[in-house]
Amino acid sequence: MSEQPSKFEVVDRRRMKAEEEKESHAEPPASPAAKEPAPAQKSGAEPPAERAAGPRLVGSEGKQAKAAPEPAGSAVPEFPQAPTPEESSQQKTAYTASAQRLEDLIRAQNPAMSTPPQMSFDHLVQQLYLTALFQMGAGGAPEGQRPQIDILGARNTIDLLGILAEKTKGNLSEAEDRNLQTALFDARMGFLELSSMISVRGVGAPPPPGRK
Repeated sequence: MSEQPSKFEVVDRRRMKAEEEKESHAEPPASPAAKEPAPAQKSGAEPPAERAAGPRLVGSEGKQAKAAPEPAGSAVPEFPQAPTPEESSQQKTAYTASAQRLEDLIRAQNPAMSTPPQMSFDHLVQQLYLTALFQMGAGGAPEGQRPQIDILGARNTIDLLGILAEKTKGNLSEAEDRNLQTALFDARMGFLELSSMISVRGVGAPPPPGRK
């Protein structure tokens, strides 16, 4: 059983000279000699090097090699390649045709249905503004139930309105900019009033940043 590891070591380290070593039979007896330095190595200063070269270091190197490509690979799907102008144009044409076909099918079953309005920038602002109001409890609640308030969700929606105002600055008409600024101002005022009411009702406010 002890001679097999020596043969495996010779084959692994000298694959190019495997044929020459098979012809000479003098090396098999030399294998027990290789075993003798092994106990000598245990007594010498080399055992820590051998132990360090064991599976522990191999495992740590394997983990480092795997950890390196993970961030690079994970960043690829987060930033996919943008479609070409031709792809975007074709997709928009197909989308418009599909939406019109669906509207025609629904209108055939409901002839009295009114024409849906065309979506615009004002509809986007109004959608975000109404969402913030509902999250602050402005939508009311069924009888016998308290209104549901999502103050953190309202803050996120109001922040989206703020981002929209910053990113579209200088690219809006006067009416669009007025509607956006009015919705943002009113939503922030509602948030301030609601947050002050929450603090008055017993929810303690955190201390200022300078105090501990």
